Amino acid sequence: MKKYTRFEKARIIGARALQISMGAPSLIKIPKDVIFPIDIAMLEFNEDAIPITVKNS
Repeated sequence: MKKYTRFEKARIIGARALQISMGAPSLIKIPKDVIFPIDIAMLEFNEDAIPITVKNS
């Protein structure tokens, strides 16, 4: 897993949480007690399952 800055991590998780809240399917198995999109996005980020890349220029 690539080392991201805190700003990159926040942007990735925020973008993914928005996708999930708009109805995108989850990319991992979600525990029953997790209901908030931001928590689901954080779980996906920690499992390196989010298909978003960061382009450094």
